[in-house]
Amino acid sequence: MGRSHKVSPDDLAAGLLKGDRRAAARMITLVEDQDERANEMMKLVFPHTGRSMIIGITGAGGSGKSTLIDHLIGRFRGMDKKVGVVAVDPSSPFSGGALLGDRVRFQSHSLDEGVYIRSMGARGYLGGLARATTDVVRIMEAMGNEVIIIETLGAGQDEIDVIHVAQTCLLVLTPGMGDDIQAMKAGIMEIADIIVLNKFDLDGATQCLRSLETVIHTGMSEDKGWTPRVVPTIACAAKSSDVQGVDELVQNIMDHQAYLHRSKKIEEVRFKRIEQELGLVFKDEVEKVVFAGLKGTGKKRQYIESIRAGKNDPYSVVEEVLATFLKEEILE
Repeated sequence: MGRSHKVSPDDLAAGLLKGDRRAAARMITLVEDQDERANEMMKLVFPHTGRSMIIGITGAGGSGKSTLIDHLIGRFRGMDKKVGVVAVDPSSPFSGGALLGDRVRFQSHSLDEGVYIRSMGARGYLGGLARATTDVVRIMEAMGNEVIIIETLGAGQDEIDVIHVAQTCLLVLTPGMGDDIQAMKAGIMEIADIIVLNKFDLDGATQCLRSLETVIHTGMSEDKGWTPRVVPTIACAAKSSDVQGVDELVQNIMDHQAYLHRSKKIEEVRFKRIEQELGLVFKDEVEKVVFAGLKGTGKKRQYIESIRAGKNDPYSVVEEVLATFLKEEILE
């Protein structure tokens, strides 16, 4: 670990741009640990990003996302594309950078040099998990991965933030969730470009498929250029010949990518991604400035005690602190 601290951002960036997996791993660790060199490193990385296909996959636990991703990796590798996978799990304090966990979940690709997999777990990031994840996606882009898959395992704000990084968003459902479809209507319309109805061999699958299609077509506005598609799949099967719908899913992903580029919507997606990242970096850096300024002064404790005693309130404290550390009256 001591040696990694001697490596300069320039050397790491140079290695990363050559596809060096060790350089990528070191850079990701620096980002996760909020190392003082991380920002300088990301400045060097940024110009070499923005050309990858980024696919976001979300859905409840047990819906089969990991198995689907395993198949998708295989299909994209069959197209001779390098693939990066970021698995985001804010609910688990044990999954951060868990190489063993990655190998178990995507074991058929663990030795493939054209596949790079990283888990992001809840490790107490000052600026939230989303900031670290967006930086990791940039690192994977600069490394030369033409396809990057972001898998989110939970359902909180971090997942919503992270999914905004993606260009094509997949929502994975199973037939057992049929009763929740009406309640999920707004959410489906908001985030899903493609809905994957996995485990299509379960009871009630056909009825669930019809319900989903009805919800989509009755809820669509006429000016929307892309209608979310429902793709039935069976990702987990005893025999590979029994796996169904994966080729159709890949085709729908490629269709959506073609739509984004044809309609120039890809520029809107890129704008939103940068807007999202800018907000995350601002939040993170402002917090760092404030906490660094308060450290060792005893003021943080004084503020808390004054609020607890009813002599102050959080809003007034924040105004005072921002005015002090940002040198201007942001909140007049």
